[in-house]
Amino acid sequence: MNKYRNKKTVVDNITFDSKKEAGRYVDLKLLERIEEIHDLELQPEFEIIPAVKWNGKKLSAKYYIADFRYTQEDVTFIEDVKGIRTPAYILKRQLFLLKYPEYVFREV
Repeated sequence: MNKYRNKKTVVDNITFDSKKEAGRYVDLKLLERIEEIHDLELQPEFEIIPAVKWNGKKLSAKYYIADFRYTQEDVTFIEDVKGIRTPAYILKRQLFLLKYPEYVFREV
């Protein structure tokens, strides 16, 4: 168990960080099976800050990693399953929303 009291859960040989995230995966797989959604992807990465050089050092790019991406009726959704909204998550979410307005963002 980690500091947020999440319990890692395995579904379809995939380890999820929490029971809640695993449950959402099961729901999305069912929706995909009945063709309500398609192109379900786990852990899609989005660059939110590019790599830069500063004082002779290279600072690496920073990424927002969502829980799920899928398409429903030609709209692409990005989903994050959250229990605790940490300051780091809130900042990354805001940067994601600014950089990727073409997606519909959902917090579950």
